[in-house]
Amino acid sequence: MSKSKILVVGGTGYIGKRIVKASLAQGHPTFVLMRREIGYEVEKLQTLLSFKQQGARLVEGSFSDHQSLVNAVKEVDVVICTMSGVQFRSHNILLQLKLVDAINEAGNIKRFLPSEFGIDPSRMEHRVEYGKETFEDKMIVRKAIEDAKIPYTYISANCLGGYFVGNLSQTNTLVPPKNRVSIYGDGNQKVVFMDEDDVATYTVKSVDDPRTLHKTLYLRPHENILTHNQLVQKWEKLTDKTLQKVHISAQDFLASMKDLDHAYKAGFERIYQIFYDGCLMNFEIGKHGEEASNLYPEVRYTRMDEYLQRYL
Repeated sequence: MSKSKILVVGGTGYIGKRIVKASLAQGHPTFVLMRREIGYEVEKLQTLLSFKQQGARLVEGSFSDHQSLVNAVKEVDVVICTMSGVQFRSHNILLQLKLVDAINEAGNIKRFLPSEFGIDPSRMEHRVEYGKETFEDKMIVRKAIEDAKIPYTYISANCLGGYFVGNLSQTNTLVPPKNRVSIYGDGNQKVVFMDEDDVATYTVKSVDDPRTLHKTLYLRPHENILTHNQLVQKWEKLTDKTLQKVHISAQDFLASMKDLDHAYKAGFERIYQIFYDGCLMNFEIGKHGEEASNLYPEVRYTRMDEYLQRYL
């Protein structure tokens, strides 16, 4: 069976560049959208050129030129969008909806994976006060996809290691604390932590899989389902050092958000939902989803003690 041709939109981003790498590694003819709006962003251009050297094909297109997007889409079988969620409402939702329109007009795409790669927005619409517009926007994109009857797979990757593991899920750093660590509540809610390269591997594996068509692929590999306490313990074992634990009650955590601006409040609310409410693991996947490590047991995914070793 031939491999689908994949177009990655947002290929120079944090997840996008890993998707490109995984697509090439799995033998897919890989196309990367090179947006005319790149301007003088030399680092992005060099990344794109490196993809070309690795065997990817660069396809020029612009979100201000609908036909260029349609033409790019017509060259492939699958589109994976990985545009950043930063300032999603003000900009990226419009771009994704333009991409949906192009896919709809092209009429040839057998799978579209929109830019999600985090918490499943369908389970968060009515549970969030700050930053809820991000989830609402993702649901707007989903509705557009489904109304257009575009074949899709949604990816719920949970907590990316670079943001949640290396810093032991602290809010003020991206590296491990040296002496003291904040623990949210009792630290016993189950959380799912993922290596970003594994997210890409599972994502690309899903594109030709009929089992993931019109479903959400949840990344929940068993050994990466950890509590906050267990994550900290892994770091302590690696460093042979015990950190001072400061438990933060839910009430105190919410009080700490009081004077933050909206963007920071949205980030803190994600922490609250994950570590106090347990939003990643407090539901069964059900018939509209699949779990990645069950579908693809051949993937040797990165455990979090391995992930943490890079911070030693």
